[in-house]
Amino acid sequence: MEKKQSVAIIKILIGNLLMGFAYAKWMKPNEIINGGVTSVAMILEKITGINILYLTNGVTILLLLICLLFLGKDNFIKSLLSSIFYNLFFSLFYSLPFTVQVNLPVDFLLASLFISIGYYCCLSSNSSTVGMDVLALVLYKKNPKINIAKTIRYINYIVLGFGLLAYGLVSVIVGLLFSFVYSYLLNQLMEANQKGILI
Repeated sequence: MEKKQSVAIIKILIGNLLMGFAYAKWMKPNEIINGGVTSVAMILEKITGINILYLTNGVTILLLLICLLFLGKDNFIKSLLSSIFYNLFFSLFYSLPFTVQVNLPVDFLLASLFISIGYYCCLSSNSSTVGMDVLALVLYKKNPKINIAKTIRYINYIVLGFGLLAYGLVSVIVGLLFSFVYSYLLNQLMEANQKGILI
């Protein structure tokens, strides 16, 4: 395996470790929904009573199929690896009986940082997180002028609209703020990557 591929796999692993931890230990316990796969699963869990782990895996499989059909083999293989890492880390951290919660503002900031870095690690390695970024990447492939981070934000806002029914106004407001903050941080990281500042 060449060095570039090794670096990409390490970045995908680290990115999903950060995201799995953040979603399991800050997002889910604080009921912060932001429009991603875990948020979709949280909404569906609240409505159906089906365990979040099953729902997360089901939505991930659906997005992997979309990835395979629209984003190509290289992206699909890395995204498959990414989804395996994410589901392993989310399941592991969700199942472990410890908490790292401090309070909502601190948890919010830490989750924003971990998730934006996690997304960056995957996207900059030509991988998706097999989250709503798959839909944004499909749209980007059709129109390279769109901003991926902002498109993810808008897709998250749509999911948050459905979250209003399941979690109420406070969770949605926090989710809107979260989507804005982490997508802003992600955009800064992606711009630094394009300028050659970050790998």
